[in-house]
Amino acid sequence: MASRDRRGAERRGRRAEFLAVCWLRLKGYAILETRARLAVGEIDIIARRGQVLAFVEVKQRPTLALARSALSSENWQRIAHAASLWTARHQDLSGQDWRYDLIAIFPGRWPTHELDDWRP
Repeated sequence: MASRDRRGAERRGRRAEFLAVCWLRLKGYAILETRARLAVGEIDIIARRGQVLAFVEVKQRPTLALARSALSSENWQRIAHAASLWTARHQDLSGQDWRYDLIAIFPGRWPTHELDDWRP
């Protein structure tokens, strides 16, 4: 039963990330990578618009408050460390500004894109 729950959560997560990618593209972002796996953790979406790199965490929850509360400071620190490792591998993007965003996916509603949701 636990493996079925895990598979269901994985499917919901992938669907939420797909919706977030579509939303970002509609807003003019170029998607550089999804599900970027690094030694210290995973970044759901790495996107670029203009001179800004957005490291985006995606959460599907019933409310924005629950989506925000699903991310602790430790989660964001891990994402920031992963972002540092990712950008070190992509020297051509070294002059970009960085931002940490949250996209909350709600059932039956448009996604909410919280720009610059966290700062180290």
